[in-house]
Amino acid sequence: MNNFAPTVGVASTYPKNMPQEHAALPVWNAENWFYEDWPVGQKIRSLRRTMAEGDSHLFNTLVLDIHPYVQDQMFAESEGIFGKRLIAGAFVFSAGLGLVATNCVNAFSYGYDRLRFIKPVFIGDTIYSIRSNLDKTPRYKQMGLIRASYEVFKGEGELVLYCEHLQTVKYRNPADFVGKTEK
Repeated sequence: MNNFAPTVGVASTYPKNMPQEHAALPVWNAENWFYEDWPVGQKIRSLRRTMAEGDSHLFNTLVLDIHPYVQDQMFAESEGIFGKRLIAGAFVFSAGLGLVATNCVNAFSYGYDRLRFIKPVFIGDTIYSIRSNLDKTPRYKQMGLIRASYEVFKGEGELVLYCEHLQTVKYRNPADFVGKTEK
């Protein structure tokens, strides 16, 4: 068991365009941690999500992915190498990361590295994700760079996707990093 302090729903962003008593309330499902608060070594696991046909179809429609492996049941059964339709890798990536996504108001996505689709995910499969906080580096005058891995599993623990997410995160005290940044 880790001893990391909770960060979700513990503070407010204090918006100015609502009643003061509302603005002071902690924001549910949002975080306001800073670079200094990010715990290297922390791991979290998501809830599970079953990848339903309707969700898959909606995603494919939104992104115009009409590949026969994800859209054509007859093709998938008779000509495809898996014998059934796949969930698009982009949807597995989006849903898998969404399961452990944070809504930190001080963090900004910098990009993804080492994205790999390791095993196929099919309609009806259930996935879950594990995020591991890997490392952090002072980078810019106002923000540091953090790196976390995301592993998406299906069923009872079969790894289907791996990637690393880079984010820039604001320092609580930028003066503490003067002379320590790369840029």
